[in-house]
Amino acid sequence: MYLNREEGNSKAGSVSLSVFLVSVAVTVCAVWLVALCGVCGWCQRKLGKRNKPGVETAGTPESGRGRGGEKKAIKGVGNKAGNSPKGHPPDSHSSVTDLANSLTGDMVMLSPGSEDDDGEGTISEKLGRIQFSVGYSFQDSTLTVKILKGQDLPAKDFSGTSDPFVKLYLLPDKKHKLETKVKRKNLNPHWNETFLFEGFPYEKVRERTLYLQVLDFDRFSRNDPIGEVSIPLNKLSDLGHMQTFWKELKPCMDGAGRRGDLLVSLCYNPTANTITVNIIKARNLKAMDIGGTSDPYVKLWLMHKDKRVEKKKTVTIKSCLNPVFNESFPFEVPAHVLRETTIIITVMDKDRLSRNDVIGKIYLSWKSGPAEVKHWKDMMGRPRTNVAQWHALKA
Repeated sequence: MYLNREEGNSKAGSVSLSVFLVSVAVTVCAVWLVALCGVCGWCQRKLGKRNKPGVETAGTPESGRGRGGEKKAIKGVGNKAGNSPKGHPPDSHSSVTDLANSLTGDMVMLSPGSEDDDGEGTISEKLGRIQFSVGYSFQDSTLTVKILKGQDLPAKDFSGTSDPFVKLYLLPDKKHKLETKVKRKNLNPHWNETFLFEGFPYEKVRERTLYLQVLDFDRFSRNDPIGEVSIPLNKLSDLGHMQTFWKELKPCMDGAGRRGDLLVSLCYNPTANTITVNIIKARNLKAMDIGGTSDPYVKLWLMHKDKRVEKKKTVTIKSCLNPVFNESFPFEVPAHVLRETTIIITVMDKDRLSRNDVIGKIYLSWKSGPAEVKHWKDMMGRPRTNVAQWHALKA
């Protein structure tokens, strides 16, 4: 009897101890859970403060990573290029940020000049230089001009080279001109040719201006001007002795200098093997019609080596020298032919009664002129990004 009672008390004590230990364990776990939840909430508050909305992080496209003033990120909020309605000529004081209403996605605005240029200033491009000699013989009343060589001439052909030659005039007389031979596929030509202007009295020679124009020979169309040099002969101190000069070529007054500029955006997608060309707008186009205006449209040719692959064009903007196009054209370009691809962009003047006139051209490839090559390389270096740049139209 007593043994059973003692055994019962023993069992009851064991149960009470077990219940006590379990309750202690549950209490400890609950305390740890509460403490852990508090720590998590504190972490979340800290992280929330660190990543507040509106603060850009290093990985976002809007953070503006890049080379200082060379580019501007423009966030597009408007219609897609090519689907927006055709606008009227923009105000002459409008800036590149006006494109925010007509382009989608991030776009990088580049300038063909220095990194500090914002792309809206004067577009300057090096055209190379020319070496020549000038001298006058009093005994023979003859002016001698020697065309020696050219250096760093720009490529005018889509094959990445030029076929340069030189025209000589004694202004104001442009009826009698002399020409050098054509140097095929040469950006640093050596002519070494001598030209004589005979029977010129010294007094008349000093009233003339020696005018040299470097051109790129084209067998099937009009020769393309490269650059020019003008030397008033009355400014040469010792014309009686042969003097040799190096002169930088300047844009031809009847060529690229007055044809206007075109804003173009390029986007390369290596996954889809496409190059998308956005024809955005033009400014200060040359007037081709009698009324002092033009009816411009833009024609695009995709070239592979010397062959035309695909043609596209924009709509025509009537009576406008500062047209806004905002049209987008994708071209399929496999990766293995990129180095042999050229996109020729031609701004045309629409004429209902006669042949359409060429206002100016741009040759975009990896081996065109300096500004074009820069744009092409920037496009390749920023895949899936619209890279925009102003280009001076050339003859």
